[in-house]
Amino acid sequence: MVIIFPMAGKSQRFRDAGYSRPKYELPLAGQSVFRHAVAGFLYYFQSARFLFVHLEGAGAFIRSECIELGIKDFDLVEISRNTRGQAETVQLGLEAAGVAEREAIAIFNIDTFRPRFRLPPPSFLSSIEGYLEIFKGGGPNWSYVLPNPEHPGLALATSEKIQISDLCCTGLYYFKKAGDFRKCLSTALNTESEAPSGEIYVAPLYNQLIKAGVSIGYKEIARDDVIFCGIPTEYETLKQVWEKRDA
Repeated sequence: MVIIFPMAGKSQRFRDAGYSRPKYELPLAGQSVFRHAVAGFLYYFQSARFLFVHLEGAGAFIRSECIELGIKDFDLVEISRNTRGQAETVQLGLEAAGVAEREAIAIFNIDTFRPRFRLPPPSFLSSIEGYLEIFKGGGPNWSYVLPNPEHPGLALATSEKIQISDLCCTGLYYFKKAGDFRKCLSTALNTESEAPSGEIYVAPLYNQLIKAGVSIGYKEIARDDVIFCGIPTEYETLKQVWEKRDA
């Protein structure tokens, strides 16, 4: 399995708030935001391949952090152009790193913390071709899963920034085969209705597989089991709370 962290965002909201460093480099309770995000995948440090798709100038920092974390196998892919969103960033990384079509991939955000993450057991994964992790919530800024009422644990549809249920995605997206992700992205890049805003998100790509009769699963976790650090207010709140906790 390849675990992919797309890092091509420009941290614009943090820059606008006065921060001079990318958000993943910011300190938080004695570690970087990057380290908190990646450390959640400790269980896979010795068995999975980690792939970081980043902008120019970030390579030395990422490499140093990965070595200190003890990740056995990691690759860095530097990109120099703007992409049409997270999904295209992932694809550029897959191509540059030579990830095979039949290789399983898991995509996660570098500004989200998921302590002690584990995929569902093989008995569940063997019956599906894709997987999303969800929690109960709502609002306009999440991706969503619409559950299939006839098949518990399977998705009937997915969406981005359109609330179709109360099942919000944590940002963990799994595809049993990288080739499925690539095919879905290729279709989305060439279909205006797939990206009316011009940006291609990962979650809606699953709809192509669902329409083709492919089983896409999901599992619910507690809201407290995922921590978001994607905007300045989230970071500042975490910093205050965690510094008091560790004092």
